[in-house]
Amino acid sequence: MQGTPVVLGIESSCDETGVGLVRDGRLLGHAVASSMEEHARFGGVVPEIAARAHAHAFTPVVHRALTEAGLRMSDIGAVAVTTGPGLSGALQVGLAGAKGLAYVLGVPLYGVHHLAGHVAADTLAHGPLPAPCVVLIVSGGHTSLLLVRDLAREPIVHLGDTLDDAAGECFDKVARVFGLPYPGGPAIDRAAREGDARALAFPRPLTGPRDDPYAFSFSGLKTAAARWAERHRGQALPVADGAAALQEAIADVLTRKAVAACTAHGVSTLVVVGGVAANSRVRAVAEERCAAAGLTLRVPPLKLCTDNGAMVAAIGDLLVRAGAEPAPLDVSIDPSAPLEYAALNPVGRPLTGKAGTTPARFPTGPTRAGKVSLT
Repeated sequence: MQGTPVVLGIESSCDETGVGLVRDGRLLGHAVASSMEEHARFGGVVPEIAARAHAHAFTPVVHRALTEAGLRMSDIGAVAVTTGPGLSGALQVGLAGAKGLAYVLGVPLYGVHHLAGHVAADTLAHGPLPAPCVVLIVSGGHTSLLLVRDLAREPIVHLGDTLDDAAGECFDKVARVFGLPYPGGPAIDRAAREGDARALAFPRPLTGPRDDPYAFSFSGLKTAAARWAERHRGQALPVADGAAALQEAIADVLTRKAVAACTAHGVSTLVVVGGVAANSRVRAVAEERCAAAGLTLRVPPLKLCTDNGAMVAAIGDLLVRAGAEPAPLDVSIDPSAPLEYAALNPVGRPLTGKAGTTPARFPTGPTRAGKVSLT
């Protein structure tokens, strides 16, 4: 194929094996296999089960994505893969598969940051991101407010992050206390439809006049919900009301801080991404508050909110078109990588020195234009 290459993206950071194909900002096809049902009885993701599921699903998912796109393996011009953050074993499976494909096809490989992929997912539905824009990332393990200019070329500015539990983690843990199934976010959303959010008032953490305006904390909210449930021990728990009140508190805090960040930084567009962006109340409150503040709201379609390969292909496509350097052959993973740039190409170094000495540290920042950020 001539012109901009087709980028195949591989996502395996948690319990979804995702493969997507993107060319010049357009989604050509994607497929996802989830091992969620295998984790449900444990109330959370089991890393070993997730890694094994990725190994089984990898090849079939690649072929499904190619079939949907009407492409052949030989049409792939570049491969992008999530190299962090995520579960170590799961990331290793995806990276090994990506390296194999890139080597066999003779095409460049790009390591990308999982959260940058979530941001890029919105471009597949709404086109290029306006520069600048404020991005609210809300997922099971991350809640962050970002100032984004050129996603592929410039550093990503953190306005605020979660200090403890992320919003999605709060949903999962409270759902378990309420006797709802895993994953907790969708279960809370469903239960809340029959409840009254005004039946009880859960706290809005870090929204006081002296609090950090853009930091998040959901640990106290989780505890408040758990104590409320404990007070109903021995009697029927009004789960629907509790779910509605919890959902309302989370949606209130997230959108209040996001809109305030847009106003303070003179930004006219708010982008909400990540798994919790699929929550119906978060979407509704964001729409209401953005409309009232005169802001443009962008939220990806539901299928692109949760982890998927399309988002990885999207950020890979942006990097290719920006002329970014491909990953080195010895690119490794970084399970706890901070979000600094979209490209994430950590390189593992062999342990050196005598017994008892401190081993060499691993680069955790992205490789960019030949530079490696060390932390």
